[in-house]
Amino acid sequence: MTAAAELHPLSEFLRPWYSGEFPDLSQLNQAARKSGVRAGSGVPLSFVAPAPTPAAYEERAFLSGEVATRSGNRHDMFNALIWLAFPQAKAALNRRHFAALGEARKQAATVRGSLRDALTQFDECGVIVAGSCPGLWQALRDHRWREVFVSRRQELLQSTRFLVFGHASHDALAAPFVGLCGKATFIEVDEAWLALPEAEVLAALDAKLAMRFDAENYSPRDWQPLPLLGIPGATADNETADYYDDTRQFRPARTMRPGSSPGNR
Repeated sequence: MTAAAELHPLSEFLRPWYSGEFPDLSQLNQAARKSGVRAGSGVPLSFVAPAPTPAAYEERAFLSGEVATRSGNRHDMFNALIWLAFPQAKAALNRRHFAALGEARKQAATVRGSLRDALTQFDECGVIVAGSCPGLWQALRDHRWREVFVSRRQELLQSTRFLVFGHASHDALAAPFVGLCGKATFIEVDEAWLALPEAEVLAALDAKLAMRFDAENYSPRDWQPLPLLGIPGATADNETADYYDDTRQFRPARTMRPGSSPGNR
């Protein structure tokens, strides 16, 4: 990783915490203190260098507020930036992980379980699809890619925002590749919301997502696969309609077994 790097268009909303160079730990901690960022337990959050500890990553963050962050590591830096952009949602994820970890220990479970798998998937690769048209979201869930991204592109641009939550996805977007895919969830908003300033949009989505993470159970099947490079603005290549004919990225929907469900979020 170089010290300075341009943000991908889908990472541009992180610009308030990024000045062309990845911030060091002191800069990240200054930003966290200024915004009052807290871990899932409510203790103040801090980004610290990794160190040997008996506590698991989420457990350490919950109990002490310490988020292990490798200096100069792009993956970890994006994790820190998402903490700054979505502090409530990240804290809610931390709470659920800690509670699930404690429950697993009580039951002497040898597997993580679907809830922790789902939370980890969204933490790493999640995408928020915020829009005023549920029909477009349903078309995405049905893998009707050309309908959404070509035939209804103007409607999509006017009604929907895509915000990449997963820090691993931001890391991958630094060198995007064919087939790069996120795990999406839909948050319905009204048209007036779409005109709000970026900071207000982030704050509103942060609060909505945190409420969901605190209140609902998830499995990996609840997330919708979303080809990130199909999002308008993600690459100049997707300005042409035939871009969406590439089945390496825009795969048709699978035929489901009788009685199975693809999830409905």
